[in-house]
Amino acid sequence: MATMVKEISSPLKDKNYDLIHALQMSLEHVYRIQTYISDAEERGDKELAAWFRKIQENNRKSSEQGKQILIDRLQHENG
Repeated sequence: MATMVKEISSPLKDKNYDLIHALQMSLEHVYRIQTYISDAEERGDKELAAWFRKIQENNRKSSEQGKQILIDRLQHENG
């Protein structure tokens, strides 16, 4: 007999939880990717360093967008 596994739901039912979590992850990636850029540059791998910079910039842009969305939502909620 197969055992059904219950899917874990978000620990909070706050509507902004996923937004805040995704924003945190995006900001963390901006920080962490800097290490990868440095590692690639130390090895002389310009191509990989450039690719990591593109990823970092995309995460930076996403972070800025996420922060603005969060600001707008919080301002709207607090009228």
